[in-house]
Amino acid sequence: MKLVLMTKPSFFVEEDKIIATLFNEGLDNLHLYKPQSAPIYSERLLTLLPDDYYRKITVHDHYYLKNEYGLYGIHLNDPDMPLPDGYKGKFSRSCMDLSKLKMAKKKAEYVFLRNIFQSQSDPQAEATFTQQQLEDAAADGLIDKHVYALGGMNLDTIKYVKDLGFGGVVICGDLWNRFDIHQQQDYKELLHHFERLRKMI
Repeated sequence: MKLVLMTKPSFFVEEDKIIATLFNEGLDNLHLYKPQSAPIYSERLLTLLPDDYYRKITVHDHYYLKNEYGLYGIHLNDPDMPLPDGYKGKFSRSCMDLSKLKMAKKKAEYVFLRNIFQSQSDPQAEATFTQQQLEDAAADGLIDKHVYALGGMNLDTIKYVKDLGFGGVVICGDLWNRFDIHQQQDYKELLHHFERLRKMI
């Protein structure tokens, strides 16, 4: 099972230090997710990271960054969204409709199945599926190693999605909520929690 970390939607001062440390601690898949941000800020964040880690980063916007920095790939936020013209590299997708999941899997390295549980980073993002729907999807083979669970992933929910056969989990709020970007500089609690998450995978 894979552990994916999605960045906070906003940039903050210690972000590059925390991300670099997480890579040092074994993170191998980071999704750079900064909606409605100018590309210059993503470029600045990337230049602050050791370039050894670029091949472990996927971008959700400003897709030219993939080639410019030698990143792993790009992420399309919709199951029907076409690839950028001429794009040949690796890509993943998001999906929140089980009826589109089978086709989405055929068109991507992996698919984020969104809003499995209530989001811990976005109060507006409520659970999309019932437990029965997820169990039926697993029984039908829709959920497999190419489908990653997104939404409400934490130490309590990882075991459940692992048992359903998900190939990975996407962590966001459960980790970032342990660091106050406005008041803290010490991120030891965040790192400690990352280790606990890794042990669950």
